[in-house]
Amino acid sequence: MSHPYPTPTLHAVDGALMLEDVALQDIAARYGTPTYVYSRAALTSAFDAYRRALNGRRALVCYAVKANSNLGVLSVFARLGAGFDIVSGGELARVIAAGGEAAKVVFSGVGKTRAEMRQALAAGIRCFNVESAAELERLNDVAGELGRRAPIALRVNPDVDPKTHPYISTGLKSNKFGVAFDDALAIYRRAAQLPNLRISGVACHIGSQLLDPAPMAEAAQKVLGLVDRLAAEGIALEHIDLGGGLGIRYSDETPPAVAEYLAPLLAVFDGRREELCFEPGRSLVGNAGLLLTRIEYLKPGEEKNFAIVDAAMNDLARPALYDAYHEVVAVQAREVPERRYEIVGPICESGDFLAHDRSLAVAEGDLLAILSAGAYGMTMSSNYNTRGRAAEVIVDGAGTHLVREREPIESLYASEKPLA
Repeated sequence: MSHPYPTPTLHAVDGALMLEDVALQDIAARYGTPTYVYSRAALTSAFDAYRRALNGRRALVCYAVKANSNLGVLSVFARLGAGFDIVSGGELARVIAAGGEAAKVVFSGVGKTRAEMRQALAAGIRCFNVESAAELERLNDVAGELGRRAPIALRVNPDVDPKTHPYISTGLKSNKFGVAFDDALAIYRRAAQLPNLRISGVACHIGSQLLDPAPMAEAAQKVLGLVDRLAAEGIALEHIDLGGGLGIRYSDETPPAVAEYLAPLLAVFDGRREELCFEPGRSLVGNAGLLLTRIEYLKPGEEKNFAIVDAAMNDLARPALYDAYHEVVAVQAREVPERRYEIVGPICESGDFLAHDRSLAVAEGDLLAILSAGAYGMTMSSNYNTRGRAAEVIVDGAGTHLVREREPIESLYASEKPLA
């Protein structure tokens, strides 16, 4: 029988939900709501699954910072020896502040500015994942100004359908990411001519929330063909970056285990000398976290019943943005009749919902846990309606760490000024 909750360290004791050895009720009492809560044990276990699957291989696991960029979370992975996949200068600053090694950082993203390039070169990052011919020329210029050689990999777009949500598909011809596969050879030739670049590898990432390893294995075969064509022209690569994208369970999905997902990819590169690099994000943090929220009002209606909670679309944007599903569970069991509820927040938008049509036995003032919220929850949150962002807490056995204080309202307009 599978674990009843997608969050692996979540369990019930006498009808009360616990994360590791801490009652969620106690977290709400101490830190308030809404609050993001993460399990250190779950973060560690998820990372260890990659390490075990890659045992005996030359490989580096670079956590995708965009999934959850809290310094506490980053520091957990830094202490485990992770590299990091970043998409902005701000994320690089976070990684370094959390104790991460710049030499294990890969810099992805289609819109790198000159300032970000200078910042990354000064820090000594491992590699730039270049996503256009224009970026290649700019990076060469910036590196020349600093008297450096920039290590680069070209992110190639293999035009493989990942069979995921269109907003998180990144490897098709119609996507903005990477360079067209048919153009890659010519761009590598150009890179080899530029004096301030050092060709290090090749990168590929086809999308997120992947539940089938077959599309990624297909992309890996195409990448391998390109690697061999480059070698034939005297361009030998040091590493092959296969991106991330492994999905998680939100409701009834059955994602493959890490080893099962990686096996067909690793088989493609059996006997190769190049180091392999992976960039998991969601699969490391998604099911390690939840959003804790309190019911403010129960509002019955003729067609729908509403549970109005103190979390909202500014705290967790995925349901409004993707119509994404998150399991919602009551933190404390109650002997009251179950009813079906729309779980909504206080924001003045009809799109402000966290879950549709959920059966819950709850009363006003009860706590709810919105599960599988560790990825793309806090990082996508906003201050819409002048709402301070949530607190963040990491549970560590029987202890807790407040890794982000709740945002005070005054801080939201501290840098603004009324007209004189």
